[in-house]
Amino acid sequence: MKSDEIKEAALKYFTIHGYEGASLSQIADEVGLKKQSIYAHFKGKDDLFMQVLRDAKETELSSKLNYFSEIEAHHPEKDLYGFLKLTIDLFQQNEHLKFWLRMSFFPPAHLVNAVSEEVIDIEDKVQAILENKFKDWLEAEAIVGINAKSLTLAFVGVVDTILVELVYGNDAQRLKDKLEACWSVFWRGISQH
Repeated sequence: MKSDEIKEAALKYFTIHGYEGASLSQIADEVGLKKQSIYAHFKGKDDLFMQVLRDAKETELSSKLNYFSEIEAHHPEKDLYGFLKLTIDLFQQNEHLKFWLRMSFFPPAHLVNAVSEEVIDIEDKVQAILENKFKDWLEAEAIVGINAKSLTLAFVGVVDTILVELVYGNDAQRLKDKLEACWSVFWRGISQH
């Protein structure tokens, strides 16, 4: 379907050049269309951008939902650390998620509110799932903590640290050091030891 091809080309150009640097002419050329033909599928550049953004958001959400559906209440250390590794792997290996990460940190100025709504929506959904997992782990006495909400917010802080490093850093050792430092302190704080 041409609209999917257009979105794939747009993903490439938005990821490489950002919103401002990507042109509809480049995107159209990539899929063998004239620029005007894009308007048969999308209202304009903003509409195309937001559809690519929502596709990327769905990719992230489905990846995380799949991960959470496979974990149990018995292995919080393995499962939480696995989630951090999943986050790193997703954003290093998946073009949709590279785009999502960059645009959630650097949205086009005129689309800040629309992008922020999408980011907050996925954050709320992931935090709700995490909070339920923390409740299960607390009830199973697999971890200790004040309450599931506080544990969730602290863990999201660790995730956010990793995301900042993925956006701004390009040093694998620095990323590994941050992951290990944040993880060891977090885990020590909630483990039964």
